[in-house]
Amino acid sequence: MAATTPAATTSSFGFKNLMDTFTVDVHRAENRLLNVPLIEPFTIASSRMERVENVAIRIELRNGCAGWGEAPILPFVTAEDQSMAMSKATEACEFLKLSPAMTMGSVLAEIGGILSGYEYASVRAGVEMAMIDAVATSIGVPLWRLFGGVSNTITTDITIPIVSPAEAAELAAKYCKQGFKTLKLKVGKNLKADIEVLQAIRGAHPECLFILDANEGYKAKEAIEVLDQLHDDWEGLGHVTQIAKDKYGVSTAADESCRNLVDAKKIVQEKLADVINIKLAKVGVVGALEIIELARASGIHMMIGGMVETRLAMGFAGHLAAGMGCFKFIDLDTPLLLLEDPVHEGYEVSGAVYRFTNARGHGGFLHWDNIAWYFVYANNTDLCADTEIGFFQAYVWNLCQGTSPRQSPSDPLLQSKSQSYTPHPQK
Repeated sequence: MAATTPAATTSSFGFKNLMDTFTVDVHRAENRLLNVPLIEPFTIASSRMERVENVAIRIELRNGCAGWGEAPILPFVTAEDQSMAMSKATEACEFLKLSPAMTMGSVLAEIGGILSGYEYASVRAGVEMAMIDAVATSIGVPLWRLFGGVSNTITTDITIPIVSPAEAAELAAKYCKQGFKTLKLKVGKNLKADIEVLQAIRGAHPECLFILDANEGYKAKEAIEVLDQLHDDWEGLGHVTQIAKDKYGVSTAADESCRNLVDAKKIVQEKLADVINIKLAKVGVVGALEIIELARASGIHMMIGGMVETRLAMGFAGHLAAGMGCFKFIDLDTPLLLLEDPVHEGYEVSGAVYRFTNARGHGGFLHWDNIAWYFVYANNTDLCADTEIGFFQAYVWNLCQGTSPRQSPSDPLLQSKSQSYTPHPQK
């Protein structure tokens, strides 16, 4: 996991200023289940997953611009489960649809009240993402520029879940060939097995740096025992969570122990960790920006990570990391672990490097059937977001030609509308 390299000059469109000056008028808001299978089961100390079970949110403003967000759910880590997340997201969407126009700062404050605290932090993050994406699209800038414009690229690590030593070595060798320099290893279930896995990975990828993530599975004594057994043999062991820096010269990161600004202040004031791991699903977008401001002022290092997420949530976090340029460690890899990619467009991936384009807002979106149908009658009234038009035109054109099984080409609405469309090739 490499640090971002700040550009010589930066370009900011004033996110804080927009909070007070941009008026948000919501036309539509809805949420749906976002279920995506994983390539392999993802096992950590506290849970095992075979598919992502998150919640997607879409907010459309009356100016026609839409934004997308994702509430990531990780069992036993996030407070919400998927059903609770759906219920609270629906509540927030209903509030937005009924609300009068107000400044972005005011609407985000209202959302913070409805979805308060750690209990609803993941849903709050998803709604905030969608709202901020819609606003960025409205003013015509990509999110990475909105957040400061330091860079349009990041370099991420990649995660190896709890697996056997042989499987871990195979994954490490594969990731080495793909260009990943830092591996984050899920540990914490069995101390002896963890050490065997680490040794196997070192043999397969000798030059890699490590982050050990126990997800609260280690007590302090066990964490130190791991390093005791590895330190003499491993020159250049990079970054290990939950280990004492003074004795071993490695960094300790506060992850689950940092769930809000109060926690972050305590960590900084009492020097409880060397790094704060910021995850939007733990603190929301607004909360993350508050912690970033604190961390910058104090000089503590920052890491940005996530739960198990698609390119919606990870893309938003990546825009934030690239634009602000203040994260020493970047852990935004989980879309690479998914069997399917439900997100259209968005950032470009080359091994460990993500590149964010100049597309407005996030740049990526989901394909929801009823929104495609909505486009049929909304296109001519400018109610469809510009970033979605190319995809929806191609989709509807296919329906009109009878090439999709979803609808008969004899549908009167399609017949009447198809004459006015010039089909665009689907990207």
